Amino acid sequence: MSTPTYLSGLDLDGAAREDALRTMARLVKHHEDKTTDLADGQWREPVRNYADPQLFRAEIEQIHRRVPLPLALSCELAEPNSYKSIEVAGIPVIITRDRDGQVHAMINACRHRGAELLGEGTGSAKRITCPYHAWSYDLRGCLVGVYGEKTFGPIDKDQRSLIRLPAEERAGLVFVSLTPDAELNLDDWLGDALPLLEALRLDTSHHHSTRWLNGPNWKIVIDGYLEGYHFASLHRATVYRTNLSNMAAFDSLGHHQRNVFALRPIADAAQLPESEWDPATCTGPILWLFPGLAIAGGLRHQTAVSLVLPGRTVTESRTQQLILLREAPETEEDVKSADQTRDWFHDVVLDEDYLTGEGVQRGLEALGETDYIFGRNEPGVQHFHRVLNELMRA
Repeated sequence: MSTPTYLSGLDLDGAAREDALRTMARLVKHHEDKTTDLADGQWREPVRNYADPQLFRAEIEQIHRRVPLPLALSCELAEPNSYKSIEVAGIPVIITRDRDGQVHAMINACRHRGAELLGEGTGSAKRITCPYHAWSYDLRGCLVGVYGEKTFGPIDKDQRSLIRLPAEERAGLVFVSLTPDAELNLDDWLGDALPLLEALRLDTSHHHSTRWLNGPNWKIVIDGYLEGYHFASLHRATVYRTNLSNMAAFDSLGHHQRNVFALRPIADAAQLPESEWDPATCTGPILWLFPGLAIAGGLRHQTAVSLVLPGRTVTESRTQQLILLREAPETEEDVKSADQTRDWFHDVVLDEDYLTGEGVQRGLEALGETDYIFGRNEPGVQHFHRVLNELMRA
């Protein structure tokens, strides 16, 4: 398995460059001292919280159906009259960009007899036509055509539009609420994460590929994204070739967080003046938007974005893994490089992280009423569970 080549993809300036250099300085210090960012103490999480079907349903209702979810990248809907269809915790969703460039979201179910309108994936269309009885809708969700209307009988088209969901585009992401009458309030929700998200310039990226990965319980999956403590053991022949293990800078960003891992060139950079530092090749930032979006390598030419979603049961999850490029590939070599990165991320996550997570899943019942313990060197995992617990209590 060929290891991805880390190439700079952004010309950082102003506050974004200052932030990247400050973070890199923290990692240089950690490398010199053989340390990592630490939480104030350890955290204990009951094992039953990963296996309780009732708690799982409550998490879906109180978290995934209430908070703004980043369900699409702007570059997936790059052109007018484009769409993305995705299932989110049992709810089928269509996200569109209409002919005027505005984004919309709606339930993926015809208002005649509830048939699924579009299969999962992305595409383009000027109208969305039901495959069952050919009722058709525009990309705002308005009912515009009823097949055989004279024989069907009177129909109030305004009352039979698709069920609309709140949707708003921000910093290269399309956020959707699964509750039709909800208010997104994205500025408040994103808070301190918004400037970091804007600095990644996802809105100008090129969408190269999408793959789906099946995994165990959604929280088992997420725990693995938020720490680098396991790199040397689980990823010795893959991630550990480029990343140092158990060495990261952690930043709490309200509900969200950023974990920046030390890449191996940090050792050489420590001997150079700061003016010669390149954060893109020395640091591995993962910006995490609660409850389940990881943006990995956002400073580089190739970026991996992972959207972790609960499945239909407590033992299942689904992850949409996307590879973005700073610009569209121009040569066969460009395409080959992007494909290699796509395959590397897919295989490492599925065959190492998620395979291990399936083993964790199998042990839940046997561990019964015990708990897991998250170390001080796992502040990101602790922060995720702290936010989740606070929102569930609220």
